[in-house]
Amino acid sequence: MQTQYDPKTIEREAREHWNRSGAFRAAEEPPGPGRRPKFYCLSMFPYPSGKLHMGHVRNYTIGDVMARFHRMRGYNVLQPMGWDAFGLPAENAAMANGVPPAKWSYDNIAYMKKQLQSLGFAIDWERELATCSPGYYRWNQWLFLRMLERGLVYKKTGIVNWDPMDQTVLANEQVIDGRGWRTGAPVEKREIPMYYMRITAYAEELLASLDQLPGWPERVKTMQANWIGKSHGVNIGFPYELGGEKNILRVFTTRADTLMGATFCAVAAEHPLAAHAARSNPKLAAFVEECKRGSVMEAELALLDKKHADGTFRHPSDHRRKNRSLDRQLRAYGLRRRGSNGRARARRARFCVREEVRTADQAGDRCRRQTLLDRRLAALVCRLRPLRQLGQIQRPRLSERGGCHRRRP
Repeated sequence: MQTQYDPKTIEREAREHWNRSGAFRAAEEPPGPGRRPKFYCLSMFPYPSGKLHMGHVRNYTIGDVMARFHRMRGYNVLQPMGWDAFGLPAENAAMANGVPPAKWSYDNIAYMKKQLQSLGFAIDWERELATCSPGYYRWNQWLFLRMLERGLVYKKTGIVNWDPMDQTVLANEQVIDGRGWRTGAPVEKREIPMYYMRITAYAEELLASLDQLPGWPERVKTMQANWIGKSHGVNIGFPYELGGEKNILRVFTTRADTLMGATFCAVAAEHPLAAHAARSNPKLAAFVEECKRGSVMEAELALLDKKHADGTFRHPSDHRRKNRSLDRQLRAYGLRRRGSNGRARARRARFCVREEVRTADQAGDRCRRQTLLDRRLAALVCRLRPLRQLGQIQRPRLSERGGCHRRRP
């Protein structure tokens, strides 16, 4: 027995033995009483940047411990490895180094694979893949086209985190203190066309299935239900005119019965109304730029102070009734990506929305009946005003719910 541990010699011999015996090779077993239970251990694929760092060692050690633990318990374990090598970061790195992207990616993969193998992880290298290989991404394309045909993928514009140095989009988690995690460049907010997956098509199914999860804590199921965020409401359309073109500002609300008291709509900083108003309002333009540099992460937005800047657009009926204007205010927290491009807030009754209720694309009979009721109540107030002036009757008060309440004498 050696008195000293020689890692290069001992570990190399161990790896060679594992390779010869196929110790970590996963094979499909025929059904039967002796079939082992399966365990699939998949760690996040590394990006082939050139060399491993201690973050890689930590991450794949955790997965390797799980794989070995289950193998010792009699499981048929599959632990593959792949390389997240497809995209603009690899192309930009290749251009910076003056080599073709394919050569740059595969050279880095070969070097990093050698490093990973030296760590002795229980990886089935026969299951290795690279996302930049046509044999792999052709199936990504096939699946995407099938989803596009079924209407589960659609295209629209959205706000993204843009790294001007890498010339690519960053996830929220890759933006640290307003800068890109790799380049350190200040991140910009840009609106670009993108493809979205229509996960809302499965929202009802996901919500209904929460009650069928045995052993899940109620706290976790409540969090999932809140994340799905089902709410019942209507989309109300507020018409406006911009540059000679007539449009409708869609506002989702769960309280259509409060719209008799609406005094303003809040739109996001990237909305066309905001961009139009900012052209002639330096203060508003500065506010829009401030919003572009802000975070888009929900956790951070929840902690920010609510800010707004006024930019007023009048309702088309202003020339008929001066008191029927609806201010559109620009607010930092009116996020378009929640599914609507504006938000209405109800205050004391100052604006009548009869036309808007008629142009609503999802307003139901309840909203129309409530509007009719409000008209009749308003007419009743006018008829009772002379009697009230004589002290014979108290004036009814319209609440935000549109109901009629009498003040106590």
